[in-house]
Amino acid sequence: MGKDYICSTNNCYMKRLSLIAVLAMSFIGLDIQAQSDWQDYYNSELNTITTSVPFLSIAPDSRAGAMGDVGVATAPDQNSIHWNAAKLAFIGEDNGISLTYTPWLSKLVPEISLAYLSAYKRLNSRSTFGGSLRYFSLGEIQFTDQLGNNTSTFSPNEFAFDMSYAMKLSERFSGGLAMRYIYSNLTGGMGVESYSVTKPGTSFAVDLSGYYESKEFDLDGKDAQWAAGFNFSNIGNKISYTESGDEDFLPMNARLGGRLTMELDAYNTIAFAVDVNKLLVPTPPIYYLVDNERYNFGPDGVAAADPENDIEDDIPADEDNPQSIVAGQDPNVGVIQGVFQSFNDAPGGMEEELRELMYSVGMEYWYDKQFAFRAGYFNEHKTKGGRQYFTMGFGVKMNVFSLDFAYLIPATAGVRSPLENTLRFTMLFDLGVFYTENN
Repeated sequence: MGKDYICSTNNCYMKRLSLIAVLAMSFIGLDIQAQSDWQDYYNSELNTITTSVPFLSIAPDSRAGAMGDVGVATAPDQNSIHWNAAKLAFIGEDNGISLTYTPWLSKLVPEISLAYLSAYKRLNSRSTFGGSLRYFSLGEIQFTDQLGNNTSTFSPNEFAFDMSYAMKLSERFSGGLAMRYIYSNLTGGMGVESYSVTKPGTSFAVDLSGYYESKEFDLDGKDAQWAAGFNFSNIGNKISYTESGDEDFLPMNARLGGRLTMELDAYNTIAFAVDVNKLLVPTPPIYYLVDNERYNFGPDGVAAADPENDIEDDIPADEDNPQSIVAGQDPNVGVIQGVFQSFNDAPGGMEEELRELMYSVGMEYWYDKQFAFRAGYFNEHKTKGGRQYFTMGFGVKMNVFSLDFAYLIPATAGVRSPLENTLRFTMLFDLGVFYTENN
C-alpha cells in the first residue's frame, strides 16, 4: 500500500486484492464473542455488511465531518451534492465551489488520501445545477515475481464524477437527482493466479433526494426554522474487477434526517441536526454447519470454514449441500431485489435489522455569521462494525472565502478509525459574491 508494500504477481490479488479488505476493515472493528445457542450467537457476533468502493461512503467535507457526519438536512452549501442534492435549490448564492483534502490512514500509510471538488450554478430562482469529482489515491504498490524480484509498480486509484440537478417543487420543498460515474482501478490489469485477467471496475449510480425547509417561527421567543430531508444514494449496477463476472454491490444507502436552527440574538445562531443511515445491501446469511463448523461461501462457490467460530450444536448439518441457508436470505440477487431485501433479510430478525441503523448527531454554532464551532457524534452497533466517534471542528467565513476544519476522536477502545488524530480541511468560495463586488 505504501512504497514499501511488496506483493508477488501470483499473490497480490487475493480475491479482489487485499486493498479492498484493508479498506473495508478500516471501517469496522473486530469484537466477536461466541455463545452456545446459534441465534444468540448471531445476534452478538460481528455480521457486517461489506460493499465495493467504500470510498463513496466517506464524508467528503470538513463541515459535515465535524458534525458527526450529518448532512441530509443541514443548511445548503457547496458540498450538498454528496449529502442531499435537493438542498441546492435553496442555496443562497448564484454559484460556488469547494475543495476538500482528507488524509486517510495517515498514521499507517501517508500516501492515501481523498480529494473532493464540488461546484454549483443556479440556473434560475427554482433550479440549480451541480457537479463534483471525488478522487481516492491508494499510494503505490511494488509488484514482484515469485523470486522476489521487482517487476513493476502501480498506484491504485478510484474516482467518482457526479452531475446533479435540484428543483423547487413548491416554495418549501425541493427534489434532487444526481448521476454518478464510478471508476476503481486496484490492479492495473495485472493477471494473477486463477484470475488471468483483471480490470478496472466501473459502474453508474444515481441519487434520489428531497428536502423541506419550513418558514421561520417563534420558539420560546427566538426565531427558529426546521428542515427535513432524505437521500437514497449510490443506487446502481454492481461492480466487477475480473473477466469471470464476479460482482459486488455498491454502498447503496438510505439517509433520513432533520435540523432545527435558532437565532439566539443578532449575533448568535445555533443549529442541531440528526441523521439515520441504513445500507440498502443484503445482510450475510447463516449457512448450515458441516462437521460443527460454520461455512461461508465466496462468489466462486468455494466454502471456507472459520474454526474460530465453532458452535457446539443447534444448526443442523447438510453434508450434501453445505451452502444451504438456515437463516437469512441469499445475498446473490439483483440490485433492485437487494434494495428491498435489505429491510428484512437479517438472520437475527428485526432485532438485527434495527442494529443496522447508523446514527449521527451534530451541532453548529455561528457567531456573527463569521465564526463557527461544530461538534458531533457517530454511532454504529458493535455487531455491525462498531464505529463510534466524536467529532469537532471550526470554520471561518469571510466575504467570498471560507475555511473549515474537522477533527475526529474515537469513542470506543480497540476500534480504530482511519481519520483518528487527523485534521482535514475544506476551502469554499462564494463566486456569486465575488462577481457582484467586481461589477
